[in-house]
Amino acid sequence: MRDIGIHNFPTMQRVVYGRPCAEVVREEAERLKAERVLLVVSRTLNTTTDEIEKIRQALGEKYAATFDGVAQHTNRSEVVAAAALGLEVKADLVVAVGGGSVVDAGKMVIMCMEHGITEPDGLNGFEILMVEGGPRPSPFRTPKAPLVVVPSTLSGGEYNAGCLVTDDRHNHKHTFFHPMMMPRSIILDPDLARHCPMQLWLGSGTRAMDHGIEAISSTRGNPLVDAVVARGLRLLHDGLLKSEDGIEDLELRRECQFGSWLSAYGLQSRVPMGASHAIGHVLGGTYHVPHFLCTPVMMPSVMRWNAPAAREAQAQIAEALRAPGQEGGDAFEAFVTKLGLPTRLSAVGVGPDQFQRIGELTMTETFSRTNPRPIRGPADVVEILELAA
Repeated sequence: MRDIGIHNFPTMQRVVYGRPCAEVVREEAERLKAERVLLVVSRTLNTTTDEIEKIRQALGEKYAATFDGVAQHTNRSEVVAAAALGLEVKADLVVAVGGGSVVDAGKMVIMCMEHGITEPDGLNGFEILMVEGGPRPSPFRTPKAPLVVVPSTLSGGEYNAGCLVTDDRHNHKHTFFHPMMMPRSIILDPDLARHCPMQLWLGSGTRAMDHGIEAISSTRGNPLVDAVVARGLRLLHDGLLKSEDGIEDLELRRECQFGSWLSAYGLQSRVPMGASHAIGHVLGGTYHVPHFLCTPVMMPSVMRWNAPAAREAQAQIAEALRAPGQEGGDAFEAFVTKLGLPTRLSAVGVGPDQFQRIGELTMTETFSRTNPRPIRGPADVVEILELAA
């Protein structure tokens, strides 16, 4: 138990769950007094389902435009193109509907609109970079246009005031942050979740668990966060193991959505993450590993490396995973193995010849400085990577 600390309450206003997202989006547009709504959405949902059309119809005269050009890992070029569209149609509300990449795009669109950024270079200087004394503050202003999010996966990135965007000219992922980048509302529609492919559903669920594991392990957590995310980990553990046989079950999908929400409580309360996030950002942005596979591949080894500094936390995690008494890394690896997800870097095309470069890039990530066991340089990162090889 931590003897001193602080809890930051998140800046979001509400989570609405269990109702059709189209009708809730309309209600949120009215509540936020929006007249021109830009939809930033998954292309798959837009072109192969009627979910986005339902939202357009529900918005009626408030609907302004749709952007569905967001690829995996959220590229700068796509974000500024969406912002340019938003400025063109004078959008006063952005609604993001899709997975983590779409959610991050929505966050950046409201910031780019605020600053009139319509070219990739316009984001230079807004990244959160490590400088002497800690992370460099972002000069972002508070955006006038708010954001509403309808997630279609379980990754949980919507529950925080930061995002990741890849500079597609250099294959490097940067973190951007502003307290009011946080969505005003998050809408959980279990029926929308039926469109999520099974491997993405399972993998994104483990990504949500990553938030919870790193929050419990953090030296800057608190008892409220620990209690909430432990419950989230248990909900996701149980729900994901049942998902392959029950994905059509609305209650099961809702249970997993609740698990994602609770597991992200540390992240949304600004408890800093650790090595799994820092390394995952590099694996995704530079080495093109799907984000939903980074956690099953890296987390068991991160936990093993962190074990000397996080024994009590890992005991809580093993308990949440219904494996009391086991080592935390072993418990998590056994769980993701049951899900049929990869647990080694070799399975996602990353080999030892790349480890040194990954280590160097990881040290530019903010969360490399907030791991429970201090990471002192690239060599420590390489040690973790070797455990995951």
